Amino acid sequence: MSAHHESEPKLYRYSRTVCGVFTQVLCALFSVFITVLSRPGSSLFSWHPFLMTLAFSFFMTEAILLFNPYSSPIKKLKHKTKGRLHWILQGLCVCCAAAGLAAIFYNKNLNDKPHFTSWHGLIGVLTVSVVGLQSLGGLPLLYPKLAKGWSLAKLKRYHAASGLLTYLLGSLSLFLGLCSAWFTSSVSGYVWYLAVLCPVLCALVVMNQVTNAYMARKPMQY
Repeated sequence: MSAHHESEPKLYRYSRTVCGVFTQVLCALFSVFITVLSRPGSSLFSWHPFLMTLAFSFFMTEAILLFNPYSSPIKKLKHKTKGRLHWILQGLCVCCAAAGLAAIFYNKNLNDKPHFTSWHGLIGVLTVSVVGLQSLGGLPLLYPKLAKGWSLAKLKRYHAASGLLTYLLGSLSLFLGLCSAWFTSSVSGYVWYLAVLCPVLCALVVMNQVTNAYMARKPMQY
């Protein structure tokens, strides 16, 4: 942890640590809950909610929380190592998201149903496309030789800002999925509200982490 974080009040640091750990546990529990509910392998459709939740609730959230200065399980490792692990998790996110999209696309073809007729479908395909581009956009940070003529400091802030927007898109897609006929017919009452809180709370924590780390800093000098 940096000297700046060490100088912060202990209560503040402890609360941030608890919040970060709680978010990691929450996204893992939410992923397990959807896995149990969807029973992947029971049908072609079952792979869609399972893979999409794994992509955006687990892998993408964990990829961002790796950089949390308070609760990251690898906070003592070098930033370069964190960056590589972050990209690996993002790669897994892209693979799961692409597979989840393929599953629902093929399932609709088999059942002669139209594609992308709901907000969930439209936001979902947009999110999968954006997360793929976001992962490619992180390569210059992983391999600085690719960032010819660009300031790495600027690229980090651009990547963080676009990454936050991508994560919020993913969270919105998950939220809309929880409003789908499949999910609302599977759960109801307080269970539905608790499920909806998971992506919302995770999004708030990630938003706070990214804005504190990058966007709250002094403006870049051009």
